[in-house]
Amino acid sequence: MADGSHTLTAPDEWSPLLTTVGLLVEAHAGLVATFEKRLADGGHVTGQAFEILLRLVRSPDHRLRMSDLAAQTTLTASGLTRAVDRLQRDGLVARVACAEDRRVSYAELTAAGEKAIRAALPVHQAHLGEVFADALSPEDLVELDRIMRRLRDALNPAAACASLPGGTPEAAPPG
Repeated sequence: MADGSHTLTAPDEWSPLLTTVGLLVEAHAGLVATFEKRLADGGHVTGQAFEILLRLVRSPDHRLRMSDLAAQTTLTASGLTRAVDRLQRDGLVARVACAEDRRVSYAELTAAGEKAIRAALPVHQAHLGEVFADALSPEDLVELDRIMRRLRDALNPAAACASLPGGTPEAAPPG
């Protein structure tokens, strides 16, 4: 090219990282598609509702700051707000104001939300067990977990911090 730039035209010029990332994206898409179908076929919550309810049921007091919930999900802040609005309308989540800081609000799982996610979890966990047992050894799973945590921590430090007790960088252990 006249401007000195180079385009990759032959497969042997392509970075192996293109393949690795492509495989990760394809595996994620396949996993999501199959578990969404299985949950929907069973009449369970799916999609954004499942993702949000799962995060809440696994959190202390079944609640998270909206900012921490956004960091842990695939949703933008505005997308999360709309999703929580729908879940609140459906009685699965409540919004709770922070007594110490009026700028902070929490999404909190309601009894109906807990019932919905607890009904879906055995189906989801059985499916994950089948998929991963068929594809990976127990050692592979340990290695995958280690790699995914490192990748998440590097690419989405807000999610890493939100996963800590207290949900803030200040709560992180030293070192």
